[in-house]
Amino acid sequence: MLIFYRLLINIVFLISPIIVTLRLLKKKESFKRFKEKFCFFSKKRTKGKLLWFHGASVGEIQSIIPLLERLEKNKKIKQILVTSNTLSSSNIIEKFKFKKIVHQFFPIDTNILSKKFLNYWKPDVAFFIDSEIWPNTLYNLNERNIKTVLINGRITKKTFKRWMKLTFFAKKVFSKFDLCLSSSKESKNYLDKLGAKSTKFLGNLKFSQSENEIIEMDKGLEKFIKSRKSWCASSTHKSEEVFCANVHKELKKKYKNLLTIIIPRHVNRTSEIINELKNLDLKFHLHNPKKKINKNTDIYIVNSYGKTKSFYKICKNVFLGGSLIKHGGQNPLEATRYGCNIMHGPSVENFNEIFQFLKKRKISYKIDTKFKMIKVLNKMFMRKKNFNTAEKKLRTIGQKILNNTYNNIKIFI
Repeated sequence: MLIFYRLLINIVFLISPIIVTLRLLKKKESFKRFKEKFCFFSKKRTKGKLLWFHGASVGEIQSIIPLLERLEKNKKIKQILVTSNTLSSSNIIEKFKFKKIVHQFFPIDTNILSKKFLNYWKPDVAFFIDSEIWPNTLYNLNERNIKTVLINGRITKKTFKRWMKLTFFAKKVFSKFDLCLSSSKESKNYLDKLGAKSTKFLGNLKFSQSENEIIEMDKGLEKFIKSRKSWCASSTHKSEEVFCANVHKELKKKYKNLLTIIIPRHVNRTSEIINELKNLDLKFHLHNPKKKINKNTDIYIVNSYGKTKSFYKICKNVFLGGSLIKHGGQNPLEATRYGCNIMHGPSVENFNEIFQFLKKRKISYKIDTKFKMIKVLNKMFMRKKNFNTAEKKLRTIGQKILNNTYNNIKIFI
């Protein structure tokens, strides 16, 4: 089966120039750094102990920031390499003033590139985040006797069923991990069945949070938002912006000063969203703190990455996208930490346990129709509930999970 996988990934490699070119045109790749995916590295390996962390995209990288902050203080560690697949996730690392951390894009998982990557970086320990399972890299790490750990491991039911169709291969791959720390009891159960040797359930690392992040917003923009009856649609996907825009139109009949903030998951879709808003005859403003905002603005579009938290700090009513479509939802913890009320669609299987936790505390609400969202938003605009208790609870849980994760991986460092 490994031979078949290597054949498939080599085919991907052969057509990768076309894929990368299309992604460059869509501004999903960096013109300066895309070559890192082919092992043309832009950073150098320093002497001494190097830890390597790999996560797919924004959510995975954000989840380990508190862990990275703690590891930076460990004098035994000379360098920390963080790899990911997306341009937006690389921007997350740049926001923090880390001294030991360098970011590179993860190379295509061919056997040749995987070996070239490991020969160059020579990690002392490798950490894979969430559900990043790359067979060639895992096999090559194992051959070099490099300890490999899965942290905040997440295996969905759908992913589990796929792997179980290749049971023998799955057990070969998952047995390469020296330790698997799962984010949920369900994931631990799946990891055990897939052949992981040592599994532990510690909880979802996404409950933890950075203590050093500075959240800033332009004073003029903050004043404008506070002067309006506002709500935010965050991490939205195709079709969800139109849904929210129609909710805005309906609510505006009651709230004349209504402002809807839309933060799309992929900012390259901004032009598409603008066209949809124009068809609905809604006035919009693109995020630009230096540009004066028209007082009649209906929709404020945030067309840049890394701004979400600053809007959560001001706007307390949030709809999380990727949940009205079959995507699995987005992590609600970030918004909850800032005391936000949460709305979501029916598709939240990626964070089901977290949403259950929030639902019990009446912080999150499921909506599946335009009228249901309007009803919930009406309630949210009326209430002035303080979520300090929930925030403290989240902080306590997050700190415990972070401590346990650090203590479990410390033996490999």
